[in-house]
Amino acid sequence: MKKSERLNDMLRFLNDREFFNLSDLMEKYHISKSTTLRDIDSLEQLGVPIYAEHGRYGRYGILQHQLLAPILFTMDEVYALYFAMLTLDSYQSTPFHLSVKQLNEKFEACLSQKQLQQIHLMKKVLQFEVSQHHHVSHYLDRILKSILHESTCTIQYVKGQQETSYHVQFFKISAKFGQWYASGIDIQSNQTKVFRCDRITSFQEEMCDTRYSIDDLLHRSLDAYKSANSIEYEVEIAEQAIDLFYKENYPSMNIERGEKTFIRGYYNPGEESFITNYFMRFGTSIMAVKPDSLKQIMVQHMENLVSHYLELE
Repeated sequence: MKKSERLNDMLRFLNDREFFNLSDLMEKYHISKSTTLRDIDSLEQLGVPIYAEHGRYGRYGILQHQLLAPILFTMDEVYALYFAMLTLDSYQSTPFHLSVKQLNEKFEACLSQKQLQQIHLMKKVLQFEVSQHHHVSHYLDRILKSILHESTCTIQYVKGQQETSYHVQFFKISAKFGQWYASGIDIQSNQTKVFRCDRITSFQEEMCDTRYSIDDLLHRSLDAYKSANSIEYEVEIAEQAIDLFYKENYPSMNIERGEKTFIRGYYNPGEESFITNYFMRFGTSIMAVKPDSLKQIMVQHMENLVSHYLELE
């Protein structure tokens, strides 16, 4: 291992330590005492707040509540981190107490003028597609904390014109197309549900014993999202529509390609409008629909649209 690589690794190794001995570093990196002392001197020159405690049981300490010197990144790594950070711009809310603007300013303050010029130039010439949403999810941070605490919550959730109370244990937060979703098990019904986070209007964490560990919930099959009376469907699409599926799809569906291409999945009662609106974007690229009940729902939806447009002035 090169010295620069070893020092970088030492920064991570010492990051959560209050004290360490020479032998800790000698054993971990298989280096001599003299090399270890030189490395400690190099770390101090980089700004790591190390101090020595002398005596029979002498050791080294690291001043607490101070940041260690930053890890050294290659320019490719800087580019990757920068653009990962910029993806946060597509979300009105994040699970973290931060301002993307302030985060960007702090990040850029760590770069040289030449690096800044490269970053800003690259930002001009590289573009990535994001779906902007302007819905605020007020409780993302509290949902995340409840997952880490493995605790249950009482929430108020609005869907349409109806507000419902749920007692739920969340186990996953996901982001899709600029929108935040939280998966959890409804304690009352013992069913897994997915909640759109911006529709949660109140949140109260309950610090009590939970029925499941997060690992238990994460290892549940996707079938846990299916209700007992879910409806399975099969929609054949033309080859030119395959990209539409890959641009937007959901965990309850998958695509199978062969001589013909099918989107197969299921929807639960009450999700007819959602599944119909999804397939409307495929237009005439849909070649067949099963079951017939889904086709009739889609036909009725289109008839309602035609009626609406005919009534427009």
